[in-house]
Amino acid sequence: MTMASHPGTPEDPLRVAVVGSGPAGFYCAGHLLTAKDLTVEVDLFDRLPTPFGLVRAGVAPDHPKIKSVTRVYEKTAARPGFRFFGNVEVGGDIAHAELKSHYHAVIYAVGAETDRSLGIDGEDLPGSWAATQFVAWYNAHPDYRDLEFDLSCKRAVVIGNGNVAMDVARMLLLPREELELTDTADHAIDPMADSGIEEVVIVGRRGPAQAAFTNPELRELGELADADVFVDPAEMDLDEHSAHSIEGEGEITPRRNVEILTEYSRRMPSGKRRRVVLRFLRTPVAIHGNGRVEAIELVRNELRHGGDGSLRAHATDAHETLEAGLVFRSIGYRGVPIEGVPFDEWKGAIPNDEGRILDPHEQHAIAGEYVVGWIKRGPSGVIGTNKRDAQETVDHVLEDLAEGRLPEPEHADPGAIEALIAERKPDYVSFADWQAIDAAEVAAGEPLGRPRVKFTRVQEMLEAARRR
Repeated sequence: MTMASHPGTPEDPLRVAVVGSGPAGFYCAGHLLTAKDLTVEVDLFDRLPTPFGLVRAGVAPDHPKIKSVTRVYEKTAARPGFRFFGNVEVGGDIAHAELKSHYHAVIYAVGAETDRSLGIDGEDLPGSWAATQFVAWYNAHPDYRDLEFDLSCKRAVVIGNGNVAMDVARMLLLPREELELTDTADHAIDPMADSGIEEVVIVGRRGPAQAAFTNPELRELGELADADVFVDPAEMDLDEHSAHSIEGEGEITPRRNVEILTEYSRRMPSGKRRRVVLRFLRTPVAIHGNGRVEAIELVRNELRHGGDGSLRAHATDAHETLEAGLVFRSIGYRGVPIEGVPFDEWKGAIPNDEGRILDPHEQHAIAGEYVVGWIKRGPSGVIGTNKRDAQETVDHVLEDLAEGRLPEPEHADPGAIEALIAERKPDYVSFADWQAIDAAEVAAGEPLGRPRVKFTRVQEMLEAARRR
């Protein structure tokens, strides 16, 4: 590839491929297509026929308002210069090098699609799951459609103190009448509504002041129709460092979390059928069972100052064992490598400098290659965090354009990539095809009073697209 002049005119548009159509990918597309005094063409790729990433496959079904952010992405998709290529896997159907030969810039927005493991004995026993698997299953992700969760046990334990852990706990405790008003996958409703689970225990390795969940998620636990919430008052006796961290001008989210948890610790149970228990300062050290999960062993922690000023959990000699038939680990996501793209195994992300992908050996930016979202910064923040993150990456794309640092693609004609994809993946999905899938799901939900009934198999989606 030769270095570019300055594309961006109507005669010579700046051509950008964005790989991954979740919030980070769509925000990148939106920032590019609204750039002042610049003509840009953006092709957005996704390996699934459906766009929107974790907004579709990760946000809990009982949070429909959060999903309404897709209206913003639909406006981006309606802009001139936008195309969607769904059901096309970069690194599979089309190689990274081939993509680079068709665009001035390629931005990876592929998220962090696998989970971090606990690394303890018994983690592979049946009944021990990644929270990501359960979330994708009840959200109708086609990769997880055929998983089977045995929900007949009385107690489930969720390891982690983030919003995903809270979602898992809440979804396990929702009654049928609430589940049936959501877009929960059809195959998940009966097993969840008829489960034998009477108690969900949420376990955090640090204290109440360090929990990562947000205030609304925590409040929702106290509003469950079918479950009382329990917090041991002794666990709300904060250590000196934790108490100091939420005083005065400290961060408001942890302070409010402590206030909410303190109120929970003082509540009298109202006699609901089920219960959710929040436990702190505990780390799992082993999962026990003969052929399947039967119990989890926890070690009690104490908080100590780390060298960087943070409070770290250190194990004591105190252990306890909880009987449980299910364990969900929710201790973070990590990215998956793409062939031809640098990858940092330790961080589980693509090495970069503010969105410019770095050559791991030379530590310099690779011309025309960028990254955004969780695969850039790790799994942190909320949906809106990706908007600012995308702006930073796009600013660097435009800066490199202005400085003449973008490579000139060998095949700049937008028809060239379309022809290649049509040859490799004739059943690729355009945005209009997705709209047909969307309309079919919404129509199926309407008579049932549900927002939609999701397709759970790629073939079903492609058939709905073809009916268009």
